[in-house]
Amino acid sequence: MGILDGIVAWIAEQVMHGLDLISTSVLGALGCDMNTFLRYFPAAGTMYDIFVALAIGLILLNWVWQLFRNYGLAAGIEAEDPVKLSIRSVLFILLAYFSDEIVSTILKIGGTPYQWVLSSSLPPLDFADFNSAITVILGVCASGAVAIIALILVLIMAWNYIKLLFEAAERYVLLGVLVYTAPVAFALGSSQTTSQIFKSWCRMLGGQIFLLIMNAWCLRLFTSMVGTFLSNPLSL
Repeated sequence: MGILDGIVAWIAEQVMHGLDLISTSVLGALGCDMNTFLRYFPAAGTMYDIFVALAIGLILLNWVWQLFRNYGLAAGIEAEDPVKLSIRSVLFILLAYFSDEIVSTILKIGGTPYQWVLSSSLPPLDFADFNSAITVILGVCASGAVAIIALILVLIMAWNYIKLLFEAAERYVLLGVLVYTAPVAFALGSSQTTSQIFKSWCRMLGGQIFLLIMNAWCLRLFTSMVGTFLSNPLSL
């Protein structure tokens, strides 16, 4: 069993080293700024002006169309009030044009509590030590095949932690999509018929920022638990 224990212990150690590397890279890359998103999706930044032009074009098209529909009021055709329509159109043209600055301000506001979560002090943590702590506990509580049981527990913990990291990365990518399609969302707010879509986009943007903060909080909560556990594994 000595050779088998050595092989299993080596596999568990490599798994934990890989988990430590993934955790460090992912937590450092994610956030409410779009630097990492642009690094992996540079086309989003270069095509942003296209969405701005498309948004302004949609607003002007809707403006002209709704004004034209006012000629059919006598025939029972519903149309928006021209004065209110003009005010909304001019307002949302400005919002679409300056959507980059508006969204950047929102991301800075949301990024503040995110940085608070990441910068909070935690117990010293090295995932590679988790396998040895598990082995110590199992060595006290069980006899035989301790390394295999420790490997199984390490793999279960690593898999669930990686899933949580992937969920945080998914939230970040979705946030980037919402940020770089913001001009089109502002364009949809210029008309009463599509204003609900704009309101849904606002809720999605705020919800994704909040969920990204909560993902970071859960990851930090988990790592703090592991760090406390590693400091005294037999305190259970």
